[in-house]
Amino acid sequence: MERLFPKNPHNVLQTPPNSQKFHNTISQSHFPSSPKFPISPQTFSPQIPSISQLSFPHYPHLPQASPSRNQQQEDEDEDEDEEEAQARAAVSEILRESGVSEEESVEIALNSPKYVKMMVDGVRDLEEWNAWKKGAEEAESFKEKVYCLAREKGDYGRLAFLESIGLSLSSALSVARYLSSESLPGLIEKVRFVKQMFFSEGNDEGFLGKNARRMMMHLSIPIDEDLQQTLSFFEKIEARRGGLDILCSKDASFGYLVESFPRLLLLSVESHLKPMMKFLEDIGVQRGSMRNVLLLYPPIIFYDIEKDIKPRLLAFEKIGATDKDLGRMLVKYPWIISTSIQENYEEILSFFYREKVPKSSVDSGIKSWPHLLGCSTSKLKLIVEQFGELDVRNKKLGQVVATSPQLLLQKPNEFLESFLHSGVSFRIFAVDCLLDDRDSFQGCFIS
Repeated sequence: MERLFPKNPHNVLQTPPNSQKFHNTISQSHFPSSPKFPISPQTFSPQIPSISQLSFPHYPHLPQASPSRNQQQEDEDEDEDEEEAQARAAVSEILRESGVSEEESVEIALNSPKYVKMMVDGVRDLEEWNAWKKGAEEAESFKEKVYCLAREKGDYGRLAFLESIGLSLSSALSVARYLSSESLPGLIEKVRFVKQMFFSEGNDEGFLGKNARRMMMHLSIPIDEDLQQTLSFFEKIEARRGGLDILCSKDASFGYLVESFPRLLLLSVESHLKPMMKFLEDIGVQRGSMRNVLLLYPPIIFYDIEKDIKPRLLAFEKIGATDKDLGRMLVKYPWIISTSIQENYEEILSFFYREKVPKSSVDSGIKSWPHLLGCSTSKLKLIVEQFGELDVRNKKLGQVVATSPQLLLQKPNEFLESFLHSGVSFRIFAVDCLLDDRDSFQGCFIS
């Protein structure tokens, strides 16, 4: 056994053969002033130093304390800020090479943060995977690497520009496919012209959003593709803070306009946009009111003036509309040239003819309140029946249509709500008001 286990070969502490004697020896030699041993917990209260009081002067090989988490985060943020600054500089350089002025290139780079971040992340990914193509791997600075990556993608600054005018990065990627043949300086000039055309200065800031809501509220017919696109555009604006009241703000809604109608930036300024502006002015749409037409019905901008717009407007010759009348109707209700409204227009005329409403009254009503054309004949029939209960028919109904056509767009329950607590005498008064004073009659229904 001694050969297998030699006596304490590694100086391992062993239990003394006589533990009591060993205990006494230690007690007397190391604690002479303490007659009793071991010391009780009540008489021994060691002071444990804090971690900040500890030092290791004789152990230089021990690891030093690492920087705090906040300091590490600050260093990382500084590195990211520096990389983004270099990336913006690279994007600005790409833009200048594409023909953009230095001032505009800096502005675009500053207003396209998601595109810049995409470039930064792309460089980091390539560095991590060591996947640089031949030539690009020789780039030394971060800026040079971003420059090489941007050149390789081949959008020549279009994505950055599209983001800078309000498009999301995903939408910019989609729209950029339509614009591959457009030079960047030409695209910038076109965007500037379109903004001036669609967001012309006017004194009716609140009218646009109010009219958009009214048009949607009174629309009760099947809609065509152009109207569907318009409603989808409205929904995107409505989802933003401020809703449709910001429709006339180019900073807030221009990006959604291009996103909803990407072919807009493919139209020629000289051969299409300028002739469209002239045509609208010729029929009485003033420059300050042009946005009421274009923003409430953007598809009109794609229509051919001779093949699409003029033939559809000529249909309103049936109600005696002149060019100036057509201009006013377009400002109030630009949907009149949509396919759906054109088809419903014929049904509206037939409906009033069956109700024996004088044609002159129908003509006046449609010209003054073209929103009628978005209402289905089935809905009109319900409200006409309500008027019939008041003995308002034929010529009397014609006076309503001619002087207060908006009353025909009320819901039946709203129409008679004013009468529920008033009795027959009030009904007779309402009919008398109708025949004598349209304003007093409207007051019976409209608060």
